[in-house]
Amino acid sequence: MAEDSPLPAPTFAEVVRAFARIGLLSFGGPAGQIATMHRILVDEKKWVDEERFLHALNYCMLLPGPEAQQLATYVGWLLHRVAGGIVAGVLFVLPGFLVMMGLAALYAGLNDVTLVQGLFWGLKPAVLAVVVEATLRIGRRALKGPPAVALAAAAFVAIFALGVPFPLIVAGAGMLGYGLTRAGSAAFAPTTPVAVTEHGVRPSLSRTALVALICGILWLAPVAAALAWGEGAFAALGVFFSKMAVVTFGGAYSVLAYVAQEAVEVHGWVTPGEMLDGLGLAETTPGPLILVNQFVGFLAGFRDPGPLGSWTGGVLAAALTVWVTFLPSFLWIFAGAPHIEAVRGNRALAGALAAITAAVVGVVLNLALWFALHVVFARIGDGPLNLPLPDWSSIQVVPAILAVAAMVAMLRLHMGMLPVLAASAAIGAAAKLMF
Repeated sequence: MAEDSPLPAPTFAEVVRAFARIGLLSFGGPAGQIATMHRILVDEKKWVDEERFLHALNYCMLLPGPEAQQLATYVGWLLHRVAGGIVAGVLFVLPGFLVMMGLAALYAGLNDVTLVQGLFWGLKPAVLAVVVEATLRIGRRALKGPPAVALAAAAFVAIFALGVPFPLIVAGAGMLGYGLTRAGSAAFAPTTPVAVTEHGVRPSLSRTALVALICGILWLAPVAAALAWGEGAFAALGVFFSKMAVVTFGGAYSVLAYVAQEAVEVHGWVTPGEMLDGLGLAETTPGPLILVNQFVGFLAGFRDPGPLGSWTGGVLAAALTVWVTFLPSFLWIFAGAPHIEAVRGNRALAGALAAITAAVVGVVLNLALWFALHVVFARIGDGPLNLPLPDWSSIQVVPAILAVAAMVAMLRLHMGMLPVLAASAAIGAAAKLMF
């Protein structure tokens, strides 16, 4: 078997700087965040190659919870094992956590964040350009041959037009790739054998059990403390968002309806209008879209702090919500990544993962289209077959122009991501404040 090329060995300080930068630039939901990581880690730094990046992404797409943060944790683990994974996963969330904490406090105190939303309004069109660029790049590199293209197209139609749940698409693609490769088909088989030459952790049941025990204690100890205390909204928040972390598959977009229904109708933590405001803040600030949970937690703790003050209750409830939302992701990665890396040398499983990669391209295209529609149009309705139907009277001219200009700058003129993001944000914010 041919051996892998060894991974580059960035220093720990370099990893910290890179993931701090990714965390600050992680706009645009999962599609934008995956695009940003791909651009920095694969194209710019060359710390992981395309195959390794997509292999990790395939696994993260199968997990419950925020796949982009899990992908960051996985790559950090590849580069510097547990310490690298912790740093990458935390820094991916930390900037958005701090921003959302401030915005939630501002919202609770003033109930108006129009100015803040205006400042971020101009950034989204440029993020759309990053998403489009990454979708094209990943598609060109991952779709090697007509079978992969056909499978990507089928996955896109299934999720976009037919509403097939994402886990079913992934499972179906994996079984197809596995079965065809076992039968001798070259449709999804690796072109060259791959041998795993990892220089670090090898998978073992004892290590997996130890990781599960440590992460489980860290995850559930605050929830147990809140239940024992029994005051305020803390226990209900901890239990609900812990449950959400293990049952919600398909990324943030599939989670939002579930969270909104429970937070509004069952627990009464927020009103429908407040839920929409929180989603708007989460969409326009750095970090995973699921940080809308933090907004919900802050308002719940602010309004029901028990014997604590409202502001203390809000901050603690928001921190608890974020903790139980993201801590399980470290468990899935640290326990599962060694096993996932080990199967890279299995030809049939490599065929399964290649098929999943093709399907994921279709899913990423769906995310990109969803994001594009919400950048260009202010209102999106439901058309036939529940297809998203934009209200053409709600077209947002300035974001549309900025999106086209950003795509030209990045795709044709090959300008850097940071200058394009900065220019678009400045122009868009000025236009928003003027009009």
